[in-house]
This record gives sequence, C-alpha cells and structure tokens, in this order.
Amino acid sequence: MTDVLQVEDAGGVRILTMNRPRARNAVTLELAQAMADAFAELDADERLAVGVIAGAGGAFCAGMDLKGFARGEIPIIPGRGFAGLVERPPEKPLIAAVEGYALGGGFEVVLACDLVVASSTAVFGLPEVTRGLTAAAGGLFRLPRRVPYHIAMELILTGRQLTAGEAARLGLVNRLADNGAARATATELARTVAANAPLAVRTSKRVVVESATWAPADAFALQWPYVDRVRKSGDAREGARAFAEKRQPRWGAAGQESSAGRTGGGIGVDG
Repeated sequence: MTDVLQVEDAGGVRILTMNRPRARNAVTLELAQAMADAFAELDADERLAVGVIAGAGGAFCAGMDLKGFARGEIPIIPGRGFAGLVERPPEKPLIAAVEGYALGGGFEVVLACDLVVASSTAVFGLPEVTRGLTAAAGGLFRLPRRVPYHIAMELILTGRQLTAGEAARLGLVNRLADNGAARATATELARTVAANAPLAVRTSKRVVVESATWAPADAFALQWPYVDRVRKSGDAREGARAFAEKRQPRWGAAGQESSAGRTGGGIGVDG
C-alpha cells in the first residue's frame, strides 16, 4: 500500500504490518488511510477470508502519533474512525498479532479485532488519562465487555499496563506465543479460519457483532435472515457432500452460483 503499511496476501489471508518501527508504529493520518484502504480491499476481494494485523520492529502500536497530534493531525478516517478501523472493522474476521507494546489507540485496535495472539512479552494499556486524554477509540466501552468491570475501570482510570500473561488469564488473548512468534502464530490461526466456508464465517461474525444489541426475545427472529441464506447456499450443500464422501470441502463460486439460481438471488449477507 505505502511505506508505512506492508500488505501481504497468501492462502486467503491478508497480513497487514504497520511499518513505523522508530515510532513504535504510532498511527499517523497516512497510516490510518492506508489501513482503511487495505481493510476495504480485504472485504471486497473474494480470494481473501481473514486479516491479520501486526507491527514492525518488535512493537505492535503505541497508539496515536502524538507529534502529529501536536501539529493538529488526527488519524481518524471518516466512517472508519481511528486507524481506519475502530468504528467500522472489516466484515471478515481480523486477528491481532501483538509483539511488545499495544498502548492507547494500539490497544484499542486490538480490542476492535476478533481474535488476539500475543507474544509472551506483549504489554497492553490505556494510558490516556495520564496524558490528559480519554480512550476515545473504543476502549471505554469495549474493554469492560472483555474483562470484569472493576479490572477494566482500574486499567482505564490508572493507566496501568497489563502483561500478556494477565491478559490471557482474563480472556483477552486467544493464543500466547513465544517472543517474536506472534505473527506466525496468528497467521496459522488465520489459515485455520480461512479453510472454512467463507460465507458461513463472514455471516457468523456479523451475527455475533450485531446480536450484542438484540433483545433476547428477538434474537432468533433477527438472526434468521442471515443464517437462512447460509443454509441455502452452495457451500452448505458442499459441506454436507464432503462430509458424506469423507473428503475436504471445496468451497467455490460454482456452488454459490447454483445456490443463487435456486433461491432466486444472491446469497450475500448484505441487502
């Protein structure tokens, strides 16, 4: 994309590496725009199923670039928010691969992801109050949904940092990796996700995210339009055939075209 963001696509996985190591990958407006563009491409490219976001130089992200902020630059993209991500994450699953510091907006980027892999030396924190700011990129409401209320409040109100081990014990981290191995471990996890039916994966994420605001009495009715499209899809029939024939499923356009023909329309989750 640009020098500040490296993008690699392989095996259905898009790996984005924030590339400002001298600034601990602090987010500038240029980096935020590059990330927004890369996430839009992730959602639009049918060959891609999962994203991984990492940082260069042994750090994940130190948050907003304060030198840029002092100049009046705010790394917020309209419609997508800080880092081109936090207000509108991609529709496809996103995995954070955390080495070193994930502080401030960097931690909020992690909280906007669906899965988290952290090296043993990773450190998380929301130090905004120590700088006269607030964690306005999602930390104030996402963190209390991930960890117990009193722990979240301590981290938010004191700026205390969280070690990788403590984050794992609190359920914030899916995988702990050796130092330097977070990206490789996250990529392996992404490939596991990418091996599954793409429509089912994307729809599952959408229902999980949107159902957070559904009333329990309405949940089954509200999820039905989404899951019914998956049930009628070519991928669903291919999954059943592959199971019966004891082989790996072959997800693809041919089966989805067949499904569209039978149901009288497309099978995407939008619309």
